[in-house]
Amino acid sequence: MAGRDLRALFSSNDRSLAASEAFTNRQGQWQVVTAALGQHLQRLADPAFDVEDLEAPRRNVVVFHGVGGIGKTTLSRKLEAALTTGGQQRPAQWPAPAWPTDRRILPVRIDLARSAGMDFERVVLTLRLALAELGCPLPAFDLALRRYWEHTHPGENLEEYLRRDGLAARFGRALPQQMQSALGDVAQALLLPGTVGAAVGQVTGALVGALRERRQSVRALAGCARLADLLEAEADLDALSFYPHLLAWELAQLPADKAVVPVVLLDTFEDIGDRTHRDFERLLQRVVWLLPNALFVITGRSRLQWAEEALAGQLDWTGPAAWPDLATRDLPAARTPYPASSAGGRQILIGDFSPEDCEDYLARRLARDGQPLIDASLRQVITDRSHGLPLYLDLAVMRFLEIRRSGREPEPADFDADFPALIARTLADLTPDERHVLRSVALLDAFDLNLATRTAGLTHQASALRLTERPFVRHNPFGLWPFHLHDLIRSTLRTADDQTDDRWSPTDWQQAATRAFTALGEQWRAGEARDRLLLVGCLRQGLRLARDHHLDLDWLTEAAWAYIGDSVWEPLAPPARDNDAGTGLQTAADALVEILSTLARRQRENRARTAERLTRLADSGLLPPDLHDMAVYYLAKAQRDLGRTEDSRRGMQHVVAGGGRLAPNARRGLAHLARLAGDFPTALDAAAHLGWEGRHHRVMGDVRWVQGDIAAGAQAFQAARLEGEEHGKKGEAAMSQAMRAFSLAFASPDTADDEIELAERLLGPVDLRAATLDVRIAELLRDAGTDTNLADRYQVLRAEISASGLAFAQAKLELAFAFHHAVRDDQEGIAASIGRLRELTREDYYAYYVDIVHFMAGLPLSAESASAARWLDGEQVTRERWRALVTARREEVRARR
Repeated sequence: MAGRDLRALFSSNDRSLAASEAFTNRQGQWQVVTAALGQHLQRLADPAFDVEDLEAPRRNVVVFHGVGGIGKTTLSRKLEAALTTGGQQRPAQWPAPAWPTDRRILPVRIDLARSAGMDFERVVLTLRLALAELGCPLPAFDLALRRYWEHTHPGENLEEYLRRDGLAARFGRALPQQMQSALGDVAQALLLPGTVGAAVGQVTGALVGALRERRQSVRALAGCARLADLLEAEADLDALSFYPHLLAWELAQLPADKAVVPVVLLDTFEDIGDRTHRDFERLLQRVVWLLPNALFVITGRSRLQWAEEALAGQLDWTGPAAWPDLATRDLPAARTPYPASSAGGRQILIGDFSPEDCEDYLARRLARDGQPLIDASLRQVITDRSHGLPLYLDLAVMRFLEIRRSGREPEPADFDADFPALIARTLADLTPDERHVLRSVALLDAFDLNLATRTAGLTHQASALRLTERPFVRHNPFGLWPFHLHDLIRSTLRTADDQTDDRWSPTDWQQAATRAFTALGEQWRAGEARDRLLLVGCLRQGLRLARDHHLDLDWLTEAAWAYIGDSVWEPLAPPARDNDAGTGLQTAADALVEILSTLARRQRENRARTAERLTRLADSGLLPPDLHDMAVYYLAKAQRDLGRTEDSRRGMQHVVAGGGRLAPNARRGLAHLARLAGDFPTALDAAAHLGWEGRHHRVMGDVRWVQGDIAAGAQAFQAARLEGEEHGKKGEAAMSQAMRAFSLAFASPDTADDEIELAERLLGPVDLRAATLDVRIAELLRDAGTDTNLADRYQVLRAEISASGLAFAQAKLELAFAFHHAVRDDQEGIAASIGRLRELTREDYYAYYVDIVHFMAGLPLSAESASAARWLDGEQVTRERWRALVTARREEVRARR
C-alpha cells in the first residue's frame, strides 16, 4: 500500500495532484527473505536446536546493501508491513509466503539512523517492548533488565522514560508492569517479604543464591544456565549486550499458543559508526549471535565484514566458520533488479531498477485523475538518464514539480543536468581519504587498487581498499581491472556542480587526470609485451584522458604502434566528452583518438568513409611526423581498396621516402600496386627485398597464385602464416591463412575444407573484414561446378561486398564465380562474368582478371583485348595452368556424381 509523499504533495498548489510514495517491485529481495525465514523456521523446529549453544555457526542474518537512494529503507518498511500478522499490507506483486503457520512471525523494525537518535540501550528496550504484546513477563530477562536500569538510571522511572521517548506510544505501556510482575513472582517464590519485593537488588541477590544452591523453588529459572552469572556481573552497557541471551532462552520456553519468531529489521546500519571504531557494531553483533532464534534482516550501504578473519579482536565472533552465509562475496551487481542468492550467500547487493521498474515508478509517483502526470516520452528520458538509480528518479520528480511551479511544462532538456544531491548522498559516510579516492577513480572506466591509489596520489592502498567495499563500486573478478563505479554516480561526480566542502577545483581534476594517465602508461610498460588485453585497456582509458584533459601523447604513441602492429583492430573509440563541447579536432590526442578508432571501424564501414576520415586526419596538421605517416599509409591502403591507384601510389611513396616505421609496409604497398597493374616481375622482385617487416611471403603468394601456380602460392601463404605466428602477429597469421584457403580452393576442395576451417579459427579473435571475405569466397570456390545453390550464395556475398566498398573483393568474387561457370562450361555465365569484370577493373587495377577468365574457359584472347600483364612464365604457360585447374575440377565433379 503506497503512502502519501508529503514532500511532493507540498511542492504544488495543484489540489488534484495525487502524490504517492511509489514502491516498485523488489520481489527478488522478498523471495530472499521468505526463503531465509523458511530455512530459519526449519532450524527452530529441529529437536537438536539449542538457543544456549554459543559455538554453533549462525545462519540468522540476511544483509541487503546498496548505494544511497537505492530504496533500502523503503524495502525495510515494506518487509515489516508484509510480515505483520495477516500480511494485508504485502505489496500485490509479492507472492504469499509458504512457511509453516504454527509459529507467529513478529517483525521488529529498528532504524539505526543518527537522525533517529537510536543508541544500544534503546535497541534492547525496543526488542523487549515488541515482545510485551505477548502479555506475560519474561522473568530471566526482565530481572536483569530491571537491575540494569536501576543501576544505570538511579531515580529515573522506566515507565516515564518510555513515555517521554515515544517508545511507549509505539509499543504500549505493558513492559513496566510485566517487569514488576516478574519481580514479584520471583520474590514470592523465594518467600521474601512483600516490601523486599520492590527492591530489585535484594531479589536478584537472593535469586542468585537460590540458583547456585539449586533450590526447588526456582526450578523454573534454573534451566537458564548463565542467568546467575549475568545477574552477578556489573550492570553496565557491556553486560546489557549479553542480556539478549536471556531473551532467546525465554522465547524458547514460551508455550505453543504464545510462541513467536522475531524478525528484527535493522535499517541504516552504516550509521552505527565507522569501520575504525566498531564499539556499537560489536554490541549489536552480540545481540545477533545471542538471539539465534530470531532472524535479522540488515539494510545498509555496505556489506557486513563479520565473516572476515582479519576482524578478530575487534568483534567477538568473526570468520566464515562463525558466519558461513556472510562469507560469500557479493553477487554480481548486474542491471537486474532481482539478484538471486543461488550461491547460498546472504549478502545481497540491491541492484538498480530495470527500465520497466523506472517507468512504473514514474507513472505512479505523480498522478491526476488516475493518469500519470509525467508523460510517457519524458518518463523515457528520465529513465534513460537514471541508470536505474531510484534516488535519481526521486530527484527528477522534484525537479519536475519545481519546473511546473515556474509556469511551464517540463521538457526533456530539463533533465540533461546532473543532481548535485547525488554527490552529497554518495559521500555522506566516506572518510576524507575515501572521498579523495572516489573522485580520482571517477576519471577511470575501471581500476584496481594500484591504479586507484596512484591516481589519487596516495602512498598507501588502505583508502582504496575500503572504497572497493562500498556498494557503488561494482566488482568484476574477471575484468582486466576488477572495479568500476556505478555509471550514474561516476558521471555525476565528474560533471555536476559539486557544492561539498571538499569539492575539487579544475586544477585538482587536471592533476588527477595526469596521475591516472601516467599510472596507465606504467602499467602497460610493465606488462607482458604481447598482452593485447592490457594494451587495448590502457589505450581506451589513456586516449580518453589525453583527449578530455589535453595531455601530451607520451606513452600513447608507442602504444598506438603496438596496437596497429597486430592487425587485430579491437574497437577503441572512447565515449563522447562529458560536456559535448569541442567536437572538432583540436589536439594531437584528438587526432590519435580519431585515427585509431577509424582504423578499427574500417572493418565494419564502407572504405570510402574510411578514406574520408583519414584524409581529414592527414590534412589536420595535428599529428607528429611518425603518426602523420600512419594516417597517410592507411589512407593509401583505403585508396588502393577503392581502386584509386594513383592516389594510393603517391601516399605509399611519401611514407617510403620518410623512412619511418611504416616504410617497409609502404614498400609492400608499392609491390601490391605493381601486382594490381599486372607488373608481376617487378612485384616479385620487390617481395624478395621486403623481409619479414614487409611481409615478403604474403606478397610472393599474392603474385604466384594469379599465375595459376597454386602450389607455389599456397606454400608462400603458409610460410607467411608461420612467420606471423612466430612473431605473435595474430592478424598477419589470419590474413595469410585466409589467402592460403582461397588459393587452394581452386585446386583441391578436400584440402580446402581443412584450410578454411583453420582460417575461420584464426580469424575468430581478430576483426579483419577483407580476410573474412576471402574465406567466404573460398567456400564458393570449393563448391565450384556443383549444384550447391551457388548462384544465390554469390548474390548474397556480392551485396555484402558492395556495402563494404571493397572493390578488389568484388573483383575477386567475380573471378571465383567465373571459375564455377568455366567448370560447368556455361558460356553465357562466362560472358556475363567477363562483362562484370571489365566494369570492375581497368588497366592498372586487376585488368588481368579478365585474361584469367579467358584462360579458364579456353577462350582466345586477342592482343587488343588482352591486358598489359607481364606473366612470370609467359602467357601460354599461365593459360595452360588455369585451364588445367578447370579441367581437373570438371573431372572431379563428374567422378562424384
